[in-house]
Amino acid sequence: MLLPKRLHIGDTIGIIAPASPPNLENLEKGIIFLKSLGLHVKLGKHVTSTYGYLAGTDQKRLDDVHDMFRDNSISGIICASGGYGTARLASQIDYDVIMKNPKIFWGYSDITFLHTAIRQQTDLVTFHGPMVSSDIGTKDFATLSKKMFKQTFEPTHLAYTEAISPLQVISDGEAIGPLVGGNLSLLISTLGTKFEINTSGKLLVIEDIGEEPYRIDSYLNQLKMTRKFDDAAGIVVGDFNHAIPKEGKSSLTLEEVLQDYFADLNIPVMSGFKIGHCSPHFSVPLGAMAKLSSVDKTLQIQPGVQ
Repeated sequence: MLLPKRLHIGDTIGIIAPASPPNLENLEKGIIFLKSLGLHVKLGKHVTSTYGYLAGTDQKRLDDVHDMFRDNSISGIICASGGYGTARLASQIDYDVIMKNPKIFWGYSDITFLHTAIRQQTDLVTFHGPMVSSDIGTKDFATLSKKMFKQTFEPTHLAYTEAISPLQVISDGEAIGPLVGGNLSLLISTLGTKFEINTSGKLLVIEDIGEEPYRIDSYLNQLKMTRKFDDAAGIVVGDFNHAIPKEGKSSLTLEEVLQDYFADLNIPVMSGFKIGHCSPHFSVPLGAMAKLSSVDKTLQIQPGVQ
């Protein structure tokens, strides 16, 4: 486990768009929030570029990733938005650059592919949290979501309890392991590649948005068939925003799907965590050690910075 250095007041944060183009109005509003934390902001050269549904060509987006990690004036990197495109970069990234210049890397959704690739190639702890344009710059950015950025300024033990949201126990138990995962559909897209998600001894976080129960069923079935649940330490079920079937369509509920796949596992599985495409968004350091317990219904996470 490679911990990035914490931020300090006066540090500079780099903003990149490794997936789809950000909403520029929201981007400006999000930058105001980052500056309110006492940080300076530097935009990647190609943040405002567009190439169809991508924020610039693969080369431009790749250049921004490499430039921000190489730049010694940059103390952390936060993604502007998700969408689609990070998987196109994964095999072209120079992971030695990241290992030699470890720093805070923050985002979620489509960024899940980069979280997985970076961690498995370098052991760097990265952060699953709200992004500048798609979240921070919106009018309903929650107070708790704002507070979660404090963990980047000092080593912080995080504790998720029912004081934040109701939690449901699907399978009993307690387990300790590194926290991994993120957006479920992106985790599925890693399968069969050299960046395939490694769940052995890990606490697997899953979340998604806009997926009907049958699609979530198919994703979980694929993880089951590739034996990703066999040696996982536990499952943390985050938010599945708008996981409802089309009107008039016969369907299992999300809860029934989760029961089908997780109720008989001999590992702790809990749902209800506000991790994902939701408000508030509880940001977590991926790769950090954590403990999931159905006994006291908590998720405790070790600091993600040093």
